[in-house]
Amino acid sequence: MAAAADSADPVITTATCAHCHREVPSPNIALHSAHCARNLQKCEHCGYMVPKKLMDEHYDENHAPMICSLCQKTIQRELWDLHKGLQCPQRMLACQYCDFELPAADIYEHQDVCGNRTEYCQPCRKYVRLREQIGHDIQFHSQPIVASESSSDRSTLEEEESYPAEEQPVRPKHTHGLQRKQFLVTIVIAGISILVGSVLLKKGWLS
Repeated sequence: MAAAADSADPVITTATCAHCHREVPSPNIALHSAHCARNLQKCEHCGYMVPKKLMDEHYDENHAPMICSLCQKTIQRELWDLHKGLQCPQRMLACQYCDFELPAADIYEHQDVCGNRTEYCQPCRKYVRLREQIGHDIQFHSQPIVASESSSDRSTLEEEESYPAEEQPVRPKHTHGLQRKQFLVTIVIAGISILVGSVLLKKGWLS
C-alpha cells in the first residue's frame, strides 16, 4: 500500500501571477512573473496580454479608429461593420422599383419619385403605380384555391383569368337546375299528350 501511494502523482499547487493574473505552477511562479512583467503588457482596450513589442501593431489592427472612404467620418473599429452596413449615408442601396443603385442619403427621395411611375396592367387594361403594384396584384389577380373545387375547375378558372375583362368566356350557370327544368317540361308534355289521346279515343275520333 505504501509503494502504491508513493507511485501516485503528487498534487501540483498553483499560484496567481500578479501581472497577467494567470494560474501558474507554484515552482515556476518566480520565473514566470519576472518574464511576464518584462515582456507582456495588458491592452487597456480589450484586456488581453500582448507582447510589448507588438502593442502598437495590436492597437492598429484591433482598436485604431478608421476613416470611412465614403463619408470621410472617423469610426471606432469596433463599430466599423455597423457603420458600413447600416449607418453610412453614402453606402450604396438599390431602388426597390428600378434596381438602380444610389447613396443611402438619396435613395428615399428617388424611391418616392420612382414609385409614382406607372406600368400598364394587361388584364385590367389600366395603368397602376409601381408603389401600388403588389397590393393591386393581391387584390385583383390572386388565385385563391377553394377546397371543394376539383382540379379541372381550378384550371378552367385560371385559364379564364388570362382573358381581358371584355373577352371573358361565358360559362353556363346553374347547369343542374337547367337539366331539372328540361326534365319537368318533358314530363308535362308527355302527360298532356296522354290526356289528349284518351279524350279523342273516348269520342271515337281515333276509331
